[in-house]
Amino acid sequence: MKTMNSTSLFNLVRTQQSRLPEVDLENPGFGRIFSDHMLEVEYQGDAWQEGTIKPYGPIQIEPSLNTLHYGQSVFEGTKAYYAGDDTVNLFRLEMNYERFCNSCERMCIPPVDREVFIEGIRELVRLDHEWVPRSPENALYIRPLAFAFDMLIAARVSPKYRFYIITSPVGSYYSDPVRLISSLKYVRAVKGGVGAAKTAANYAASLYPAQKAKAMGYDQVLWLDAMEHRYVEEVGTMNIFFVIDGTLVTAPLGGTILPGVTRDSVLKLARHWDLDVEERPLPIDEVMKAGREGRLQEAFGAGTAAVIAPVGLIHHDGETVEVHEESRGPIGKRLYDAITGIQRGEREDPFGWITTIRI
Repeated sequence: MKTMNSTSLFNLVRTQQSRLPEVDLENPGFGRIFSDHMLEVEYQGDAWQEGTIKPYGPIQIEPSLNTLHYGQSVFEGTKAYYAGDDTVNLFRLEMNYERFCNSCERMCIPPVDREVFIEGIRELVRLDHEWVPRSPENALYIRPLAFAFDMLIAARVSPKYRFYIITSPVGSYYSDPVRLISSLKYVRAVKGGVGAAKTAANYAASLYPAQKAKAMGYDQVLWLDAMEHRYVEEVGTMNIFFVIDGTLVTAPLGGTILPGVTRDSVLKLARHWDLDVEERPLPIDEVMKAGREGRLQEAFGAGTAAVIAPVGLIHHDGETVEVHEESRGPIGKRLYDAITGIQRGEREDPFGWITTIRI
């Protein structure tokens, strides 16, 4: 466990009046309400400039902003968790920063320094700590993002960028078991593409098939590989796990799957518990066959927003198998309890994942 002392790297402009009295932290929804302050850092002259923590609000752009046309942008997602009267916990910030840098490299964006990323999150959370929900089902979502900031319509690498961190109190991402449908027509990512980067393009490409899935009564698309439409990869908003014959199975990383922080946490905990774990290519036909034969004991998604989201059913090529209709299975529940317990300081942290902020 790491405890950070307060040494600000940033200029600070406090809000004149907090909006917190207008907010119901018990029922915040997801991604609609934003805290009082944000961090802004400009990149120009081949260097990131001194950052400013300022009141959350609009930024001024022109229609020619090249990010709007060519999508040179990346982002991250993590959360802050209430862990007691004077404590807020942050979870695996180092991994978020590493993934952010990898995404920046793929999208030709100069990454901010580690200290700016980590301390920016810490300072914002400390300043707006009253926005961290107390309810065990809720948290403060943290969204770092960087994007090109050149007012020029040209398909080129930009010389100017902005880096922001914004925060938002959030509730549960999914309230019910998730209903999935595979896609034999659309794909999320191909080898050599940007599937492993947390960039806007990945999500934009998934919106149309996801919208079609929802019109058919499903929550998300279960993505298959782009070449054969044969192997399971991930879900639109999270990585995917299956328990087949007592073994926890998930697809391996290979450039087309986002290296999720929660995914990595699930694998480390499962191996720490000596569970049978396999990272391997998993044919969708094997999943469906296991479902038909009653050997598909659990299926769940894993992600920062969803944590561990149980899958209720999977539809593929005209066939549907049901998994857990009501709740998480025993392995999913054990993982959920362990991860959320570590995040809130209620469980042992065997891997040193938690950064503690004293407020």
